[in-house]
Amino acid sequence: MGGCEGMGMKHHHGCKKIFAIILAIVLIFVFVKVCYNNDNKDIQKDTIVVSGKGELTVKPDIANVSFSVMEENIDVSKATDAVNTKIAKIVENLKTNGIDEKDIKTTGYNIYPRYNYINTQTYPYNGTQVLAGYDVTQSITIKIRDLANAGKIVTDLGTLGVTDMSGLNFTNDKYDDLVKEARDQAIVQARSEAKKLAKSLGVKLVKIVGYSEGSTPIYYDRMMSAAPTAMGKSAEAVLPTGENKITSNVSITYEIR
Repeated sequence: MGGCEGMGMKHHHGCKKIFAIILAIVLIFVFVKVCYNNDNKDIQKDTIVVSGKGELTVKPDIANVSFSVMEENIDVSKATDAVNTKIAKIVENLKTNGIDEKDIKTTGYNIYPRYNYINTQTYPYNGTQVLAGYDVTQSITIKIRDLANAGKIVTDLGTLGVTDMSGLNFTNDKYDDLVKEARDQAIVQARSEAKKLAKSLGVKLVKIVGYSEGSTPIYYDRMMSAAPTAMGKSAEAVLPTGENKITSNVSITYEIR
C-alpha cells in the first residue's frame, strides 16, 4: 500500500498532521500572492494626465509706492528728529491727496553709526575708527487707490525730502480672487480635455488621483529712483497703468478603465 495506508494508528495521525501543515503553507502562499497582486493593481492603475490654462487680462485698480527718508548727524537724536519732521509733512501731504492712514505703512526704521578711519602718523602706524555720525532711515510703502491722482502724489513726494523712491507698480486690490477665477478657467479646460481624450481612447474616467497648479502674475513694473531736488523741478509725473495679465496652469491626473 502507498502513503499512510496500512500503517498503524500512530503513523496515520502523523500523516494527517503533516498534510495539515502542508495545506496551511499552501493557503498562506495563496493569500500572500493575492494580497501582492491587489497591491500591485492599486499601484499600477491606468491613468491619463491632462492640463488646462486660464488667463485674465484686467486693468489695475491700485498702485503701490515705496520710498525712504534719510538724515545724518553726529547727534543721533537730531537725526531722528529731522526724519520725524519730514515724515510728518509727508504723511500730512498724503492724507491731503486722499491717501487713507491705513494705506500708509512703515516697512523699515534703521539707525546706523558711520565711522571714519584715521591713520596714525607715528609707528606702528595703526589706524583708528572715529565716529563720523549716525544715519537714520525710515522706509514707507503707500497704497494709492485713486490712480488718476498717482502722478501728483509721486511728484509731491519728490519735493518733500524723500531720499529715494522705488517699487512703483500697478496691481489689483482683489488679486487673490482674480487668481482663483483664472484657476477655475484652467480646471474647466482640463476637465473638458480629459473627456475628449477618454472618448478618443475608448476608456472611462474613474476619479482624479493627482492635481497640481501654478499661477503667474504678469504686470508692468514701473521702478523709480531719483533725487528729491531733480524730482522737485520736474512736472507732474505721467504714469500709464497698462494692463495686468494673470495666468493659471493646472495639471490633473485621472484614473481610467
